[in-house]
Amino acid sequence: MAALVSVGDCERLESGASPSRAFANPKSRIDSLLIANCGEIACRIARTARRMGLRTVAVHSEADADALHVVLADEARAIGPAPASESYLRGEAILDAARATGAQALHPGYGFLAENAAFADACADAGVVFVGPPARAIRTLGDKGEAKDLMEQAGVPVLAGYHGAAQDDKALAGAAKRVGYPLLIKPTAGGGGKGMRVVESAAGFGAALAAARREAKAAFGDDRVLLERCLERPRHVEVQIFADAHGNVVHLFERDCSLQRRHQKVVEEAPAPGIDAALRRKMTRAAVTAARAAGYVGAGTVEFLLDPDGEFYFLEMNTRLQVEHPVTEMITGLDLVEWQLRVAAGETLPCGQKAISKSGHAIEARIYAEDPARDFLPAVGRIHHLRAPAEGKHLRVDSGVRAGDEVSAHYDPMIAKLVVWDRNRKATLGRLRAALAGFQIAGPATNLAFLAGVAAHADFAAARVDTGFIDRHREALIPLHRPAPDAVLALVCLDMLLRRAAAVARAARASRDRFSPWHLVSGWRLNGAARHRFRFRDGDEERVVTTRFGADGYRFEFSAGTLAARGARDESGDLVAELDGERRTATVIECEREVTAFVDGTAYRLRHHDPLDTVDEDDATGGRLSAPMPGRIVAVMVEAGAEVARGAPLLVLEAMKMEHTITAPTDGRVARLNYGVGDLVEEGRELLAFEAEGEG
Repeated sequence: MAALVSVGDCERLESGASPSRAFANPKSRIDSLLIANCGEIACRIARTARRMGLRTVAVHSEADADALHVVLADEARAIGPAPASESYLRGEAILDAARATGAQALHPGYGFLAENAAFADACADAGVVFVGPPARAIRTLGDKGEAKDLMEQAGVPVLAGYHGAAQDDKALAGAAKRVGYPLLIKPTAGGGGKGMRVVESAAGFGAALAAARREAKAAFGDDRVLLERCLERPRHVEVQIFADAHGNVVHLFERDCSLQRRHQKVVEEAPAPGIDAALRRKMTRAAVTAARAAGYVGAGTVEFLLDPDGEFYFLEMNTRLQVEHPVTEMITGLDLVEWQLRVAAGETLPCGQKAISKSGHAIEARIYAEDPARDFLPAVGRIHHLRAPAEGKHLRVDSGVRAGDEVSAHYDPMIAKLVVWDRNRKATLGRLRAALAGFQIAGPATNLAFLAGVAAHADFAAARVDTGFIDRHREALIPLHRPAPDAVLALVCLDMLLRRAAAVARAARASRDRFSPWHLVSGWRLNGAARHRFRFRDGDEERVVTTRFGADGYRFEFSAGTLAARGARDESGDLVAELDGERRTATVIECEREVTAFVDGTAYRLRHHDPLDTVDEDDATGGRLSAPMPGRIVAVMVEAGAEVARGAPLLVLEAMKMEHTITAPTDGRVARLNYGVGDLVEEGRELLAFEAEGEG
């Protein structure tokens, strides 16, 4: 993580005082901090705490016993099985860990218990400092209906909608008619886009309401919703605020978080492009007013919708640190986690408003294990290879995983946050493109190619962004399968041959007969030409490469020509090769027949066919309606024997905190249902038997 300005530097900017060390008030200092979270945010908090001289305590589920956040902490405590409901959401178990380890303070990170007022109260009752706002502020702002009432009273602009107490279907349908379509259904509790549904007409309201309630109940334990008028092409602009317990409130400028899928942010930047000084003053003043109205203390984010005419409306206030806080840190040079810890210890804000300035432009891209081509379906599996660009002044990577770690279905599938900074947006965008091209991940599917498509899009470069950007440009942004060029296949085959040669050489050195012909990989044959055939599955196509061995290297034969190749692997394991005299480099990762080749900033995924493997890769299971990942059935919309049209919803699978609707692939008939509501399903299991029209 790139270095941040210390609080002492911030104080010198304002008053010329000498740098502060640890906590300003020895009586209120925190010596030991329990981090009640996992993944990249737990790692990020631990690094700042260590810099401040604090002892850190990690908590972990059984699945996270060897996770990076556990390794980074001074002490760790197990709190339960893998499901979050049995571990990271068990407040009492976490407080037991705090008591047992002597932790004076607890940082909840974001997600899990970060916005749980009852947990904040429990911390206070246990004598543990909760690094967050007062419970009363969490309650007020966590209920979106109550928060909107408060903002209206404070004079903060609010969108028209319904946030009343009546929650029965009839009352909500009537309110929806008064608000008008299109409208947005939102859970009154929680955040992160979970449970949100856009409804275009009254015909779709009932189904959307049921889905929103289910997801809200699963994510937040509260199925109440509110309705909100849906703006045409709004931007999502939020203001970072900070407040202390002494009545001081400041803002740290704004961020644009308009690029979203599934109502969840994926690319954020600061400052928001196209926001002039006058609009910035209005929005930041409104944010500070909102914080004061709520009696807020700590780090918070006031989120607004900004319409094309420059009018903005209060959306919600997140009572925690945001995932995208690094872009604010990059333009201000301030460490927001350090600010949180100091405010929690009772100190005044390290800087007044006049001392806080911004410099340059920063963009954050969230790298997820997910498949954009399958509606951003989260992916699971082992990360076989992970290589991030080098960090420095212009680039920062926040991550909670390493090569060899498993992306689990139990938690958020984010792998890393890539954050870049430069003197202006154009230069920053260039750094983002280069950094994405240099980021390598082999294992589960990722959104790296999708993010590269966003960074390269002309409208994004021109800052023509709004919350519908991704849906509007989906075809251009979702990467189509790109067959590996012959040169890439040659590099893959060459790398495999070099690995084999190295393995055989090791075996020869360990053998009693180092000169046995069985230890040769030169291609020598007693009779006939020396050759070897490689077979790969490249998307839906089979690719065959014939290799001929020669004294000065190899010759690879393809259907459309040949390439002469030779090369070696360098100290980092990368391949340095010559193809027909042209120097090329590649990183080739092979694991369990899956081959990923990183060449010139593009990742090519192949499947190596082993002639000794008895698995039939052309098995017809691809046409079955199977579970795309482990999960739980939360709704079944059809009965056995039902005739359905293509695209009709059949059932809903909940996994990784999100709902995934399984739809009919074509017109046909549901022959059999294999699972019911509440059933747990393993990945790959057949959910139902489906007969396409004309079959049978």
